[in-house]
Amino acid sequence: MPERPSSKPILPTPLRLGADDRFRGRGVTIAFLDSGFYAHPDLVEPRNRVLRYVDVTDPRAAYPRILRPDESSWHGMMTSVVACGNGTLSGGLYRGLASEANVVLVKVGTARRITHENIRRGLEWVVRNRERYGIRICNVSCGGDYEASYLFDGLSQAAEKATRAGILVVAAAGNLGLSAGHPVLPPASAPSVLTVGGLDDKNRLHRAGHDIYHGSYGPTIDGLQKPEVIAPAIWLAAPILPGTPTETEARLYTYLATASDDELDVILEAHAGVDAALDAARHLAPPLVRQLVEAKIRDNNVISGAYKHVDGTSFAAPIVSSLAAQMLEANPALRPHEVKSILVATAQRLPHVPVDRQGWGVVEPAAAVEEALARSGDGPAA
Repeated sequence: MPERPSSKPILPTPLRLGADDRFRGRGVTIAFLDSGFYAHPDLVEPRNRVLRYVDVTDPRAAYPRILRPDESSWHGMMTSVVACGNGTLSGGLYRGLASEANVVLVKVGTARRITHENIRRGLEWVVRNRERYGIRICNVSCGGDYEASYLFDGLSQAAEKATRAGILVVAAAGNLGLSAGHPVLPPASAPSVLTVGGLDDKNRLHRAGHDIYHGSYGPTIDGLQKPEVIAPAIWLAAPILPGTPTETEARLYTYLATASDDELDVILEAHAGVDAALDAARHLAPPLVRQLVEAKIRDNNVISGAYKHVDGTSFAAPIVSSLAAQMLEANPALRPHEVKSILVATAQRLPHVPVDRQGWGVVEPAAAVEEALARSGDGPAA
């Protein structure tokens, strides 16, 4: 990953996108399909907003399973919190646009493997249970095994069926933009799916210098241009999985970074065994210890003991899903194709980036919500 292009802290998503703070996804449920999940405090405190957890590969799985972190928990935990976290562990700073939306968590694989077939099964479960949990949006931050025509592919057909059932399917474009062929895989390649590519906004508000992230793009095997829109895909705050060595290390780095010179050696002694390089740094001069700690924070993308910054279109897609939840709170009558058309119509293109890389451009949350309100009759005409 490139070095952070700014000495400033990682900016929260609502601020960097200029989101309308009146809407936070209230009354809307987003389903997430991913490799695994964890009941992170940003989702379950002070109110548990996880309506259901299901594992399509294990019918015996139940909610208590996501109270215990494992190697497959981290990706889905991050995608769901990027969209719907309320920032409990950051004093409300690092929250998603849909910080009051409900979530349904659908495990479709593991950290090692997610299959084409299991993503299809996950989408079909969401369609069957949409009314029970009020699911209006389904976020898919994973992709199938191969390119396929939506006319014959079961996963793509499941996505089309979900759209017809009233669910907006939002999928990550993928991160293969630097490779030959840059394929967009199902379900992101299906016509009705809102496919999201990546923006690199350099962790700053001023738009000068904003650039494309190396996401996958079309045309698809059916000749469809994807993605439709792009959203921030790098320098994004996401939670660290609690109870892991990564969390222990991040907390130590943060502790050392804020300690006085006199405290450094005492802290290193008390935390011996957490990091071998820091163990070896004991009794060094404070400037040398601080230099090492700064390198650890930078190299491990640490924001605090509870958050790190991440990248990938896997995280751009949840941002757009959370924006869609804001729009549906503003106007619950919107249908999937209307949400998609508003997002496309209000997006702003990067002037120096080819259209095939960015579709209609960067999502504009405030403008999209304003248009959603206008179509409900509760806001000004667009």
